[in-house]
Amino acid sequence: MSRIAIVGAGIMGAATAWRLARRGHDVEIHEQFHVGHTRGSSHGRSRIVRLAYPEPEWVEFAEQAFAGWRELEAESGERLLELYGLLELVGDPATSSRDALDARGAEYELLDAEAARERWPIGVPDGWTVLFQPEAGILRADLAWRTFLDAAVSRGAKLHESSRVESLGGLDADVVVVTAGAWARRLLEPEGIELPVKITRETLAYFKLVGPPLPSVVQLNPETRNHAMYSLHDPIHGLKAGAHHAGPETNPDEDALPDLDLLDAISAWVGETYRTADPKPLGAETCVYTTTADESFILERHDRIVIGSACSGHGFKFAPAVGARLATLATA
Repeated sequence: MSRIAIVGAGIMGAATAWRLARRGHDVEIHEQFHVGHTRGSSHGRSRIVRLAYPEPEWVEFAEQAFAGWRELEAESGERLLELYGLLELVGDPATSSRDALDARGAEYELLDAEAARERWPIGVPDGWTVLFQPEAGILRADLAWRTFLDAAVSRGAKLHESSRVESLGGLDADVVVVTAGAWARRLLEPEGIELPVKITRETLAYFKLVGPPLPSVVQLNPETRNHAMYSLHDPIHGLKAGAHHAGPETNPDEDALPDLDLLDAISAWVGETYRTADPKPLGAETCVYTTTADESFILERHDRIVIGSACSGHGFKFAPAVGARLATLATA
């Protein structure tokens, strides 16, 4: 069996450790902070999980991830998925995930704005279309992160917290898996590996929402088809919302407060979109995005180094599938 070092114990490193430990490899995980820290991209009570993507290959990848989440739930006994559905708001149904879901045979409904407003207490611009996809909702993010690591450690993986790696060359391992998020570029540059990513600090906020959990909401940008605004259930306050890819570039070694202008924009959108939510935020926080130009993931092997840069602001939901791919790369 191989000796494998994982640098970065966020959700992708944790998922990779779980896969490798299940296969019987000698795994050492190095985390520069502590598990549960808020400096990176894996913290928070909830994340959107969904099958709805405009491209069939992403729908298929999400299906693989769903199977992995169910596998982790079965092994751990934890409930990680809460499926309340997803509402995709689009100006033109042709820009929705309809065609990709059709290609994969996934279930969905298309509703006009009036029908959607009658069914859910949400605001939809006149003339827009809503795609409802039931295999969606939230992941209990902090719990999922901890569950991956606990499952890996129970199978023999060694977790080292407050263990900042300054040089990959100093690690005594057959293979080094770099899942260091915004810090990956710094670690890979001395190895002659350029990581084409942009690092931004995004703002998200929490709001009081009365009533039962509602479907997650993704509002697509009519021009790019990428999601512009998003919201999802928060187990404590009721609603979490944010503006996707709207934050400024940042240095991950420097902490920063939420952007007040973005907070105002998010609050205004919540006020327009939810009839049962208080648009005054109860709290706000930041999340660091590490994004490629096309929002794809970088999953590659360079000699003994495996790169897992799987963020781009939408990676969390794919963690079990990403972990499986990185584990295969590490043992190829």
